Amino acid sequence: MRHHSSRYATSGTVISVTTKPASTAGATQLTTPAAPLPSVEQPDRTFRMRFTSTPRGARLARRLAAVRLDAWGVPYGTGPHDDIVLIVAELSANAVRHGRVPGRDFHFGLHLAPLSGTVRVEATDTRGERLPEHRPVAPEGAGTEESGRGLLLVSHLAVRWGWRPRAEGPGKTVWAEYVLPRTAPPAERGPSEGAAVE
Repeated sequence: MRHHSSRYATSGTVISVTTKPASTAGATQLTTPAAPLPSVEQPDRTFRMRFTSTPRGARLARRLAAVRLDAWGVPYGTGPHDDIVLIVAELSANAVRHGRVPGRDFHFGLHLAPLSGTVRVEATDTRGERLPEHRPVAPEGAGTEESGRGLLLVSHLAVRWGWRPRAEGPGKTVWAEYVLPRTAPPAERGPSEGAAVE
């Protein structure tokens, strides 16, 4: 079996891929009131990678996130998979478009906490002076400005989103959280047939 990201070794650097037990110390867990928590505890899953601040790097982040979600039990062709991949696409594209500093990569993170059913998407860039804005929804047909529509879409798909200063240097991390619908807890799987990254 071929490694899915082997052809892209020059465009992305793996920082970490983990499957670790859920830690409850100091963590705020999101739950939906009407849904009971799964009876079987499953480990949290984390994928982190560094990508070149180019359109190709943003596309690769989206494709690898899609493969990882499918492996974590959020299968291709489902509403949650499509919603989360769209969030990944918007945050990655914004990191490249608005957060690019020549010679600097952007960092991408994807985290699934099965206990709460929350998927967190993060994109970290090195431009701290260009901050995202929470914008009100404009009336239909009012203005033709394209800028800011990506975050408007993210705000409709995610339960919450925001940003924070980058901890290890200049820049910021833009994040969004998506709550999976309550069915069976996601199970770790291998990639689907035909899910190879091109």
